[in-house]
Amino acid sequence: MFETDALFELEQKPAGPGFAELARLPLDELISPDWAAALAEVEPELRKVLAFVAGDVAAGHLVLPSPSNVLRAFRQPLADVKVLIVGQDPYPTPGHPIGLSFAVDPHVRPLPRSLANIYRELEADLGIPARVHGDLSAWAGQGVLLLNRVMTVRAGAAGSHRGKGWEKITTAAVEALARRTAPDGSPLPLVAVLWGKDAESVRPLLPGVPAVSSAHPSPLSASRGFFGSRPFSRVNALLRDQGAKDVIWELPPAP
Repeated sequence: MFETDALFELEQKPAGPGFAELARLPLDELISPDWAAALAEVEPELRKVLAFVAGDVAAGHLVLPSPSNVLRAFRQPLADVKVLIVGQDPYPTPGHPIGLSFAVDPHVRPLPRSLANIYRELEADLGIPARVHGDLSAWAGQGVLLLNRVMTVRAGAAGSHRGKGWEKITTAAVEALARRTAPDGSPLPLVAVLWGKDAESVRPLLPGVPAVSSAHPSPLSASRGFFGSRPFSRVNALLRDQGAKDVIWELPPAP
């Protein structure tokens, strides 16, 4: 049983519409207008999966992240994305996930071990010291799409919403990224970061897109190729090759 604390209460009683209400709202009220246009073909599937999640909640399950955060990755404009970091599904601990892959609520202590390993590699790669918080919003604001393949999870049950429809939505999102073009018809700058086998599975959806691949930063696999992979400097080099600006990977000391 989970201990009840302020963060748990926040997840239990989120402000704003619940999952059932999300399933009925216009798509462009949930995500940025260009994402709404790009995902219009899978809108029925999105509404279906949101209805499934609402049913899970109605059955007494706590679902994470909160409804206000579940589609957060799509609030930054599609046109601004220049880096895609693919995750699996949200952290299953109440109070942790905020709708961005690998990120957690700013108040979470200690940090999840995968995120701690990401910070360790960031310091080894670029000399940027680890932060005590796990809010990666500053990356998202620079066009880093932190996308989980599955966007919800039952509390305490990792992987519990796999195969329920989210994969179709996120597949469409990745395909939309790969299709973007500039006015002259050239592809817009994009680098994919694929950590682990699940993330690697999206590579066929990204023809011609340069990718930085390695083992997953999980403690179970980080020592088998994630540590020493220098993903952050490699991403910036690939962005420069495409005429795009570097991502400033250093996070603010406090979110």
